[in-house]
Amino acid sequence: MTNIKRVALGVLTAACAFTANAENTFTLGAGVGAVESPYKQYDNLVMPIPVITYESDNFWFRGIGGGYYLWNDAADQLSVTAFYLPWEFKPKDSDNNQLRQLDKRRTTMMAGLSWIHNTDYGFLRAALSGDVLDNSNGLLGDVGWLYNYNRGALSLTPGIGVEWASANLNDYYYGVSRSEARRSGLKSYEADNSWNPYLELTVSYRLTDSWTVYGTGRYTHLSDEVKDSPMVDKSWGGLLSTGITYRF
Repeated sequence: MTNIKRVALGVLTAACAFTANAENTFTLGAGVGAVESPYKQYDNLVMPIPVITYESDNFWFRGIGGGYYLWNDAADQLSVTAFYLPWEFKPKDSDNNQLRQLDKRRTTMMAGLSWIHNTDYGFLRAALSGDVLDNSNGLLGDVGWLYNYNRGALSLTPGIGVEWASANLNDYYYGVSRSEARRSGLKSYEADNSWNPYLELTVSYRLTDSWTVYGTGRYTHLSDEVKDSPMVDKSWGGLLSTGITYRF
């Protein structure tokens, strides 16, 4: 199976939300994830990750999201989806005195459509979703091309893609209002929409017919709309996750 404040994000919001197979399966597992946050002097997140996946002809659930197939065959899977977006900003988690004066930015739930198109040369993964809790009233899109390589028990799935975030979404997580600017001394900032390209890789190794170990990572190059925020001091975001699963 894409900050886990973007884990889902990223690999867990995108990669975990999609697969290229449709056989009936149920998998349980556990892992750990580490996330590099773009916020200034912000605590990086390391946390346990429960791995629960279920796949049938009509429904699927993977990690932090699930969906209902509107179309499901060997070539294409089109789904109505919903997932938890764990992006957030907690002022107390920053060691920067100015950022500690800002408002909290909350996690939310997203819902929309996802589509996978399978070919002999890999598969296209695309999704568009919106904030259903009205925290940001924003939209999030993801388009990627991935290729699955299998050799015996080893499976490699490299991918390249781009993540689009609407102005409302970016402004909620990276904007600085005038009242926040007065409190903190930061300049006020209103973010526009952004395109953030990424590279990702998932590696898994089948120990037995039931047990599998995996590792996944994503490197995201942040757009100027994110980098120019006075809350941010990095040009990239990263995620690494590893764990073990049992397939019933």
